[in-house]
Amino acid sequence: MTINRREFLKSSALASGVAVLGMYLPGFGGDEAKAAGTVHTPNAWVHIDDDNTITLISHMSEMGQGVYTSLPMLIAEELNVDINTIKFASAEVNPVYVNSLLGAQITGGSTAIRDAWEKLRIGGAQVRTMLVQAAANKWGMSASELQAENGIVSGGGKSATYGELAASAAQIEVPKEVKLKDPSQFKLVGKSIQRLDTPAKVNGTAGFGIDVKVPGMVYASIEQSPVIGGKPVSFDASKSKKMPGVIDVIQITDGVGVLADTYWHAFSARKKLKVKWEDGPISKLSTSRMWGAIKVAEKDIEPIKIRPDVGDASSAINSAKKKLKAEYTTSLLAHQPLEPMNMVAIVKGDTCELIGPTQFQQGAQGTAAAVLGIKPENVTVKTTFLGGGFGRRIELDFISQAVQLSKASGKPVKVLWNREDDMKHDFYRPMGLQRMQGGLDSDGKPVGIKFQLTSQSITQRAFGLPKKTLDPFMVEASVAPYEIPNTSHDVIIHDTGFRVGYLRAVSHTMNCFANECFMDEMANAAGADQVEYRMNLLGKHERFSNVLKIATKMADWGRKLPKGKALGVGIMEGYGTFMAQVVEVTVDGDNIRVNKVWVASDQGRMVNPEIVKQQLESGIIYGLSGALYGENTLTKGVVNESNFDSFPILRQNESPDIFMTLVDSTEKPGGVGEPSTSIIGAAVGNAVANATGKRLRSMPLATAMKKA
Repeated sequence: MTINRREFLKSSALASGVAVLGMYLPGFGGDEAKAAGTVHTPNAWVHIDDDNTITLISHMSEMGQGVYTSLPMLIAEELNVDINTIKFASAEVNPVYVNSLLGAQITGGSTAIRDAWEKLRIGGAQVRTMLVQAAANKWGMSASELQAENGIVSGGGKSATYGELAASAAQIEVPKEVKLKDPSQFKLVGKSIQRLDTPAKVNGTAGFGIDVKVPGMVYASIEQSPVIGGKPVSFDASKSKKMPGVIDVIQITDGVGVLADTYWHAFSARKKLKVKWEDGPISKLSTSRMWGAIKVAEKDIEPIKIRPDVGDASSAINSAKKKLKAEYTTSLLAHQPLEPMNMVAIVKGDTCELIGPTQFQQGAQGTAAAVLGIKPENVTVKTTFLGGGFGRRIELDFISQAVQLSKASGKPVKVLWNREDDMKHDFYRPMGLQRMQGGLDSDGKPVGIKFQLTSQSITQRAFGLPKKTLDPFMVEASVAPYEIPNTSHDVIIHDTGFRVGYLRAVSHTMNCFANECFMDEMANAAGADQVEYRMNLLGKHERFSNVLKIATKMADWGRKLPKGKALGVGIMEGYGTFMAQVVEVTVDGDNIRVNKVWVASDQGRMVNPEIVKQQLESGIIYGLSGALYGENTLTKGVVNESNFDSFPILRQNESPDIFMTLVDSTEKPGGVGEPSTSIIGAAVGNAVANATGKRLRSMPLATAMKKA
């Protein structure tokens, strides 16, 4: 900024009739320029209109996880306003909105509440303090004589709305230190508040990317190479151009786009295209070939320590009374959000506007700038509701496509993929191979355990993490919480050549499956009850012991069940949340049905318990789909699955009854969007083994069961 804070705020208020209050937040610098406040500048979380309309800004993308309610609740708590009287808006790209846990303006990793817990409360408290001081200055009173409640500052027989005070409040120096409410004073935080976005989603007014329309917009359907990474060499569009509504056919870096007046016209004409492809480097890649390479990667690639060894696991296992060894595997897995990839790009000269669903605003801005050769600040990003994300919308391929087509056509372009495009051109969860070894003493207690993961680094592909560098997103949940005297944890980073991406819960799901199923194998080898065995190894991990006790009590662990029916258990810490799950399954032949799931979750302080429940239920259903059915396969570089007929997901009539206990806690908030996704596969695998005596060591479990 080239003008100072007060000049900017004054001009903004005069021009728009809106006073926008800026805030200094720790970690973002304290100079006046950085304290200026609108959606376009750092540290802006609150908009107050002169009619007392209050708009709270969400710096996280809303993709069904409830941040348009939970984040405004944090601000509203300190601002002392009724959450049902405020509006919410999505932040544009700006450094103040950087997710401090991920280092970018990005939504993912169950970080929304963990990132916002303090800084948004500080933001609300700062604005409240400024409003009260403005009233005190106006009335010649002490700020201590006034109170701010429900959008009104009052005291000494006087009162004024926040809107009436906003302009003068904006002239007050932003307080760097404010007193936050003690949790005992919370009126909103910790309460089950109805989601603010529910009415719009019910009545159809919610704006998803797939709904966006702008003047002069054309639709684009893109023919992409059957082999991911392939490039168009030439194309024949003679038949396509004769189809109704077709405006143009344009080649871009990774495909050929048909532009038309409607999506259906664009898609129909696309089917008439004839494209010659250069298949690219993975044209000979297959699932079997990839597994073959993964299994021998340890011969050529030096393992990286996930954490320093404890004791000498190899010696302890070699001298153990009983020795166990197992290999667990997980497959490629597509994200498959309900709303397929889409984006509107409007390129005009050296500017670009993006409108649509993204989890990565900075990445979207940077991608558009790179495609066009312009400055990032010349790109604006307006984030709509996301019809699911699960990590897929961190990627930027569909954004680049929209920008290229808008630049080439000179028109606003809406790129819209269909389900087959989405399924066959994803960034897939990588394959994983976990080699497990364990040793038991004469009493059945574990004396040593070894864990070795071989998989692909998503962070190397996505963000250029140097090779031979530990990727923390690969090894989540690789270290189980049990107190075992000798342990070794390694990772072998093997690049299959196939493109991979972050999928909900990333590696927790893969590693928890191996660790928790192997823990059952050790308990069985010791002739011990699987829950009691875990309890004896949890030592001082009170939060783990507590959730395990609660979940198993809810499920009535140990009760006798009819033949073909059994319980299974799993525990895990993820994103600061401690969780236990017990499942009841029925196995009939090779058919696995999950009847019930009991969940005990200690996620620290909760902002909105109802949203926490929704997230845990959602995670279980999503995770169960992947655990039972989710698998993508490759033949000559082409993904075989194209839709839900070949990539089944959990149907409503297959969904289990879910029973839940949320632990009251004063610990700092943990993440809840992903942990429940990860444990379900292990719990189901353990239950199936208990029901049948067959140990399934690969997901998807339904496929493994048919092969068993």
